[in-house]
Amino acid sequence: MSFFKRLKDKFATNKENEEVKSLTEEQGQDKLEDTHSEGSMQDVNDLAENAEVKKKPRKLSEADFDDDGLISIEDFEEIEAQKMGAKFKAGLEKSRQNFQEQLNNLIARYRKVDEDFFEALEEMLITADVGFNTVMTLTEELRMEAQRRNIQDTEDLREVIVEKIVEIYHQEDDNSEAMNLEDGRLNVILMVGVNGVGKTTTIGKLAYRYKMEGKKVMLAAGDTFRAGAIDQLKVWGERVGVDVISQSEGSDPAAVMYDAINAAKNKGVDILICDTAGRLQNKTNLMQELEKVKRVINRAVPDAPHEALLCLDATTGQNALSQARNFKEVTNVTGIVLTKLDGTAKGGIVLAIRNELHIPVKYVGLGEQLDDLQPFNPESYVYGLFADMIEQNEEITTVENDQIVTEEKDDNHGAK
Repeated sequence: MSFFKRLKDKFATNKENEEVKSLTEEQGQDKLEDTHSEGSMQDVNDLAENAEVKKKPRKLSEADFDDDGLISIEDFEEIEAQKMGAKFKAGLEKSRQNFQEQLNNLIARYRKVDEDFFEALEEMLITADVGFNTVMTLTEELRMEAQRRNIQDTEDLREVIVEKIVEIYHQEDDNSEAMNLEDGRLNVILMVGVNGVGKTTTIGKLAYRYKMEGKKVMLAAGDTFRAGAIDQLKVWGERVGVDVISQSEGSDPAAVMYDAINAAKNKGVDILICDTAGRLQNKTNLMQELEKVKRVINRAVPDAPHEALLCLDATTGQNALSQARNFKEVTNVTGIVLTKLDGTAKGGIVLAIRNELHIPVKYVGLGEQLDDLQPFNPESYVYGLFADMIEQNEEITTVENDQIVTEEKDDNHGAK
């Protein structure tokens, strides 16, 4: 099975499953308008006031169930994969249009696989924010693969390019996107990032996601420095339906964490998500503050924080990469939340972060709704970037195969 066909079979929506797929979603889905920043208090209030509830009918045919009246695990997993594929396809529309248009133009200009083609490909990928070092690694592997397979026509290199992008992301731990969360303990997630990248919105959406998974969630308002940060987090807490532990503006963030952990333990909370200040102007002060916060957390909960997630704005491109480097110097970042990926035409930043900083992307923001914050999956990401190309390629292949079968039948009939 070709790589393109495997991706299409896994993620492309099967029209026959549309009804079943929609019925696996939550019957009530709050639609919230993403502030895409830690904007004014009014922005957050407007977001909450304008929330709408979408209801979906639950109609399943008998064929969708097993003898116990439950949908099979295989069907459920297939539907979930298709839902994820649809999310990434919709969220990466700008990047997909940009990538595919440039790649199509490149292949149209260079019909032969040679050094001129690879140099033009390098330039294209660099402008897509893939990152210089990553681009050099990718194109070098493509050169070797083209030579190994004796690929002469650039058209035949399309699928190899997509396949190598997935391989480059997976060069390290294949399970690195998974969150370090366990049942039966208080899991602590520390959120870091500069102001304006959507950190507060991300915390709210994470809280919603975990609550929908049946977890008991609490928020800690540790950003006591920025005006309005505490109130905005409280609005999200009310909207999602989780408790927010806070003190007054200007309080010691470590003291907030201490109170939050005690409250979380007393209430049997599963996941505590901790906000922090987002200033990077003074690295020394921020480092000292974060280290103090982590000491307080670790003293109360051994091995915590279990995750330290850095929020980055995908629309800022290489600036996001620079922020990641800076925060990596300040604290041990275990994962990236890449916000506003739906708002950029340069989705290659995901590869640069993973390959050059060796930090896995854990979640990506693919739209404005609450459930548009999705766990990152490399194959879903690649499908979202190249979905049109993948589906078109497979349709062409199917037609060509049908023609071959028809010709063989005609030949056999003539021989008789």
